[in-house]
Amino acid sequence: MRRIQESFKSAIQALSANKIRSFLTMLGVIIGVFAVVSLVSLVKGLENFIIAQFDSIGSNLIIVASGNASSARDAAISFTKQTLQDKHVDIIRNNINTEINGITPSVRVMGRIKYKNKTGAYSVTATNEEAPKITNVEIDQGRYFNKVEVLTKEHVVVIGPEVKEDIFGASPAVGKKVTLAERSFTIIGVTKEGAVGSNDRIYIPYTTAKDLFNLKTISNILVSAKNPDEVDTLMREVEVALATDLKPKEFSVISQSDILRVVDRILALVATLLGAIAGISLFVGGIGIMNIMLVTVTERTGEVGLRKALGATKTDIGIQFLLESSLISVLGGILGLIIAYIAAILVQDIIEAEVTLWSAGLSLGFSFLVGVVFGTYPAVEAAKKDAIEALRSKQ
Repeated sequence: MRRIQESFKSAIQALSANKIRSFLTMLGVIIGVFAVVSLVSLVKGLENFIIAQFDSIGSNLIIVASGNASSARDAAISFTKQTLQDKHVDIIRNNINTEINGITPSVRVMGRIKYKNKTGAYSVTATNEEAPKITNVEIDQGRYFNKVEVLTKEHVVVIGPEVKEDIFGASPAVGKKVTLAERSFTIIGVTKEGAVGSNDRIYIPYTTAKDLFNLKTISNILVSAKNPDEVDTLMREVEVALATDLKPKEFSVISQSDILRVVDRILALVATLLGAIAGISLFVGGIGIMNIMLVTVTERTGEVGLRKALGATKTDIGIQFLLESSLISVLGGILGLIIAYIAAILVQDIIEAEVTLWSAGLSLGFSFLVGVVFGTYPAVEAAKKDAIEALRSKQ
């Protein structure tokens, strides 16, 4: 133990004697650990962002879509071959026992809105009057359209806060006439700030959208269970109800949990791939450590000979040089982790990046492994040097 302590002390003294070289050597490890931890933390931030968006519309929402979501081919076909119609909303409503907040058909198209000399292209979401209860859309000014306006295909529109800002600025928007798809619409409401992606949206009655854009089908159906614990039961009831009119491959019933599981798998794969790519810089840093340590061994041949002459064994010499390479790598790993943590704090206003314990532990462990693996060969070379020859080289 005493010899190890002495070797550790000697290693620190050797690194301190060449501060600039030691720092430049550990720079590769610093960059590698920073890259790995930062990329993983950004992916984690993206995951947090996606979960927050789903939470903003509740965890009890299920989506009925055309096609078979379990098949990539069928899911792609569903975008071009819509099978859902108005009657399927009634089939679901009349054949389920689970208590629901509401149900709405949904149509998504792009539309250009115009007011005087200002125009803008936005996503048009067409629903019925029950949509606010289902998707947690809140009204800031005015109101949402009602059942009568849906049935009579009224040309009324509710706009998001970004649309209001783009077109009207600080001026009031409710009551103004705008042009959408070459038709005149009256703005009856402005929504509150919501999840990202909902603030630049336009809402109109789905019946109006079908008439305006000459649509025969609807994009999907949204159903919200009153009790989140009954989502699975509601999904089964919806499947049974729709099976009376559609073939199994013609529709899919999915929950937010299903979507989140898919998103989690995708993000985990992305994090792994990015981490592996960033890990290459750690490998390069390890090569740099080995290169510098080999140079150090050559420069300190006389020191090795003197230590052996004073009684140091091959093991003592090998441990000292191995400790030096390990210290360089571990200190580089710690510095890289600190920088990555600071970077994660700095980007909090943009994305909720989060330094995970597993990524920090893995990076530090890998940096230590790099130091050991790439420091072993220089340490062995130093230990093999003959004491007499080493002393002679000092002269």
